[in-house]
Amino acid sequence: MTGQPGALVISLDFELLWGVRDIYPGDGGVYRRNLLGARTAIPKLLDLFAEYEIAATWATVGLLFARDRAEAVSLWPEVLPRFDDPALDPYDGITGEDEAGDPLRYAPSLIEMIAAAPRQDLGSHTFGHYYPLEPGHDPEAFRSDLVAAVKTAEKFGVRPRSLVIPRNQLNRADLEVIAEAGFTSVRDNARGRFHRACSNAEFRVARERLGRIADAYLPLTGRQVAKWDEIPVVEGVALLPASHFLRPHSHQLRHLEPMKFKRLSDSIRAAAMSGGVCHLWWHPHNFGVDQEENLAFLRRLFEVYRNCRARHGMVSMSMAEAAQAVVAAQPLLRAFQTSSAGQRRAQSAVT
Repeated sequence: MTGQPGALVISLDFELLWGVRDIYPGDGGVYRRNLLGARTAIPKLLDLFAEYEIAATWATVGLLFARDRAEAVSLWPEVLPRFDDPALDPYDGITGEDEAGDPLRYAPSLIEMIAAAPRQDLGSHTFGHYYPLEPGHDPEAFRSDLVAAVKTAEKFGVRPRSLVIPRNQLNRADLEVIAEAGFTSVRDNARGRFHRACSNAEFRVARERLGRIADAYLPLTGRQVAKWDEIPVVEGVALLPASHFLRPHSHQLRHLEPMKFKRLSDSIRAAAMSGGVCHLWWHPHNFGVDQEENLAFLRRLFEVYRNCRARHGMVSMSMAEAAQAVVAAQPLLRAFQTSSAGQRRAQSAVT
């Protein structure tokens, strides 16, 4: 042990249709079932997080906050993006009047549920699911998008500090803009060529996609555990590296589920034993179908975390908390360690 507690960090990209509208235009097409299923999966995820005392960051697309079409339009950024690919423009027409009529573009009731849940951190996934590595990216449009995202969240009484860039298109040239918007943490990409930040066209190259899938089951890129003192802070923003995308249950690859579980649980244990950080992420809509299988798999991972908390003092942190730990380092880490030790002593006394 390094004297610092290992941490399990979880971030979720909460986007619904805004995140896949270029892939599934209209009302979601064949993916609509997954997107609608996210609305029933989210309460179940919150219950599971509460049961295992899991902190998580919900990086939320700003447009989901709107209660109706008029409010959505009123919240738009002052400078709209002009991507070369018009399919990436979310402002070319908003259908549906409100959450009841268009549950894939509006989600204020779900956001309120998340905000009220214990230890859940509402972060940002930009306002309009902005793509900083696509042709047509304009730093001023990106700045305007982030300003709109922050103002929208503040209408809900939330000041987002954590940012996740859509499609993991983190452009380091934009870190000053991110800092000026008031964010203190951003999710960085996992190590390895398959996980590098790139455009949509590069991301969809078959060879790269196969590499990411294989890495979910085999340790092609290692354990992906970050050391606290190696997490960079640029412009006051902690770049928290992702460890693993939690791939949803696959009927075609169901025989490989034990390998996927070992891949993820090994990283959690490695973080606990080395005093490092294991950062898992996924989308709520990944759990939109096969909910029983996905939630059961996540419960098994949380049992691994619970065991690591009892044996090694591992802690659960949101991105915002992890950024504080990176910047302020020892004081906060000791506080978490003391808190975890106290919880374990109290549990032992009861049992």
